[in-house]
Amino acid sequence: MNARGRIPGIRNQHQVLFYALSTCIWCKRTREFLEANNIAFDFVYVDLLSGTEREAVVEQVRRWNPSVSFPTLVIDGCRAIIGYRPEEIQEALGL
Repeated sequence: MNARGRIPGIRNQHQVLFYALSTCIWCKRTREFLEANNIAFDFVYVDLLSGTEREAVVEQVRRWNPSVSFPTLVIDGCRAIIGYRPEEIQEALGL
């Protein structure tokens, strides 16, 4: 499993950044929801990073989610959705 990547999708009007843990069931469900709805997104599996790269990403997550819990979804650099919240994701992306 890659620590970082981009998933293409036909719904690419929004910049979606998905912070997750590779072992988290709610992260897995959120990713499945994004893919099932053909949403383009970038992902970072924080637990697969190490050293200063991991520290830097944790600080990025902390800006949006002070408790640093997962999944954390950042939409257009201005809105964060914390946890598995398909209805909020639909509303934020206009699905």
